[in-house]
Amino acid sequence: MTGLQHVKLGTYYVVNLPEHDDFAFWRERARALVQCDVPPDRIAWVGPGGSGDLFAHGERRTPVPDDPARIVRASKRFVKLARNAILHSDTDRFALLYRLLWRQQSNPRVLEDRTDNDVRRLEELDRTVRRDSHKMHAFVRFRLVEDDAGEAEGEADGDGEGNGEGGGHYVAWFEPDHHIVRANAGFFKRRFANMNWSILTPKGCLHWDGETMRESGPARREDAPGGDPVEALWRKYYASIFNPARLKVGAMLKEMPRRYWKNMPEAELIPELIAGAQKRESEMVAAGELEFEERPDTLAAIDKAIHGCRKCPIGELENEAVMGEGPDDGSDFSGLMIVGEQPGDQEDMAGKPFVGPAGQLLDAQLERARIDRGAAYVTNTVKHFKYVMRGKRRLHQNPNAKEIDTCRWWVEAERAIVKPKLVLALGASAARGMLGKTVSISKARGTPIPLDPVDGSGASELWITAHPSYLLRLDGPARDEQERLFQADLAAVRQRLEELAG
Repeated sequence: MTGLQHVKLGTYYVVNLPEHDDFAFWRERARALVQCDVPPDRIAWVGPGGSGDLFAHGERRTPVPDDPARIVRASKRFVKLARNAILHSDTDRFALLYRLLWRQQSNPRVLEDRTDNDVRRLEELDRTVRRDSHKMHAFVRFRLVEDDAGEAEGEADGDGEGNGEGGGHYVAWFEPDHHIVRANAGFFKRRFANMNWSILTPKGCLHWDGETMRESGPARREDAPGGDPVEALWRKYYASIFNPARLKVGAMLKEMPRRYWKNMPEAELIPELIAGAQKRESEMVAAGELEFEERPDTLAAIDKAIHGCRKCPIGELENEAVMGEGPDDGSDFSGLMIVGEQPGDQEDMAGKPFVGPAGQLLDAQLERARIDRGAAYVTNTVKHFKYVMRGKRRLHQNPNAKEIDTCRWWVEAERAIVKPKLVLALGASAARGMLGKTVSISKARGTPIPLDPVDGSGASELWITAHPSYLLRLDGPARDEQERLFQADLAAVRQRLEELAG
């Protein structure tokens, strides 16, 4: 029986979930249980293949809430994280999600406590599932199964377009750690819409015929083809684009762990390419072939590029790049670009700038100064979160000058596209990212500094003030004085924006 069963003797409810990844089913049952005031310790969540025999005796019924319209509180952030976390293979995930849902009824802000064990575990599940999905996108390799005429027309991978339209059936093998296959069906449907393909995994399979998506049960590795006639061409192409000047073995192994190599035709070339990288780099330097790439010409292109950037050690940490954000409609842009230091722990998790405590303080001060954050472009000088582990906690570390200067390439690319009239730098790191040199905030604040144009960005003024996180570290008279200075800086920025707009 799928649903809820009530056992009088043990006063337990047992929820038998029909699928490992059915968030809608879990949400429906969890909502009913909250409305019936059933606490977390009276529920056993049993996934497919699990055993509920311990609670199988006694009366079975589905509890009916006395007030079906009773509101059940769940923050948007919780719902977003829960949709991802439920795909995890941890058997305790259903209980964890219900426990946090239950706690939100009495404490709607429980997810704001980043030291809470349940909250930290939820974020960890979400992060792990997102990483598993990223690996699936990157390392699925389709191999062409010959058609009836014995012809084979190409190969496709998770990072490129297929070229086998109308030319047989493509099959890929992948081994996910979590229940992500169904959740990623849309990605592969969009990416390889014109191919007939199957993705086989031990957790279930997807099949696309160009019009209909179909699912089937788990597969075995031997069900997938071991190669196809064009893999020699693919290996030759991979070897030709391998850039020894950008080789970082540690970063490569982090992004492309060895466990995926067996499914990738180019993997057998990697040891040899690594061994010869130093020699090839020397030859390229001597030939003058090493050049900087052109700046991306759209914000979307910058977003994609920074997620793959490994030009400094920060990008090799377990984190995600955080792109700037601004008005969806460029006509609402106020001409203001706000630049911070780097994403923090909460920004790294949310994928958005200034959402943590410093961001909340910034929002309050901007509102007080009558500056519309929603009409500004908000970003950071450094695009990845730099931290050091202390037990299970990630503690913020300041980026050094070299890391700031390396990431300056990206913030200048943003300025070239956004073309702000005024740039507000929050803190010394942000100021260095805009100027290329370190300045004193106390000496530079309150005075506009001309910024050189970047790729036709036009003239901009730089205004410098303290970072909101600096204010959070103070208390007493020192905090009051720095807040007064911060407010004065924002008031001057608002006045200058009005002058520039006029």
